[in-house]
Amino acid sequence: KPAMIIVQGDTTSAFAAGLTAFYENIPVGHVEAGLRTNNLLEPYPEELNRRLLSQLACLHFAPTKKAKQNLVDSGVLGSILITGNTVIDALKIITERLPDLSTFIDVEKLGEKRIILSTVHRRENWGNNLKNIAISLKEILDKNPDTVLILPMHVNPLVRDVLTNILGNHDRALLIEPLKYSELLSAMKACEIIITDSGGIQEEAPSFKKPVLILRNSTERQEVIDNNSAVLVGTDKENILKNANTILNNKNIYRKMTEANNPFGDGQSSKYILKECLKYLSKKINQFN
Repeated sequence: KPAMIIVQGDTTSAFAAGLTAFYENIPVGHVEAGLRTNNLLEPYPEELNRRLLSQLACLHFAPTKKAKQNLVDSGVLGSILITGNTVIDALKIITERLPDLSTFIDVEKLGEKRIILSTVHRRENWGNNLKNIAISLKEILDKNPDTVLILPMHVNPLVRDVLTNILGNHDRALLIEPLKYSELLSAMKACEIIITDSGGIQEEAPSFKKPVLILRNSTERQEVIDNNSAVLVGTDKENILKNANTILNNKNIYRKMTEANNPFGDGQSSKYILKECLKYLSKKINQFN
């Protein structure tokens, strides 16, 4: 029987693991605790999952001060510790040996053009929102002929079919298969701007000094908005196009969005988390001796 279960993030599998551990009377440590949008439907179902995990965890490993305050405001039980996020640990390790773009992209199609990297997959963006996003990406390419789009497509046909129908015939839209994590980081390092509805990419992009347009109505990573690394643009076509054109064509605004350090940690989060877990287990052992 494990002495402790550590769960990462806010997926349904993370919540299921935490709930199972609780039923087995095994203490739970929650990594990436305290993220909130205060809207149960955005992101769906992650906002519910992380709130429920916060109710059963004994150790809450919050990435930032804001995340800690969210947990305090929620009145959760257990210890709350600011550790940064382990995704920055992983990023720092993997960026030491990133693959070359040519191993997964036809670089001849890139030429000397500026790369726009985009990912889109969130459930709340399926349907008309996704169509708006795809149309806006096409218009960004048309308005900026010196750019090329790299878009790794989600395997879900509800996402893939819309993207293919709208962007599939554009000669500067590279619709590719999902990338390995190291390949995605390589694309992030090479790109000019990122347009995404991903949560994780919002955390990773500041390490590469890349501006981000967030294709959502709210974000649980408000820190990237506060330090001017990202703009929340939603799914309105005109708003996406306007902000993308501004960042791509205004050097001063671009520079300001790339100045801040990553607010989500220093790459040592795993060490902090391990130390606190051992401290917790040591206290528990002493209680029974």
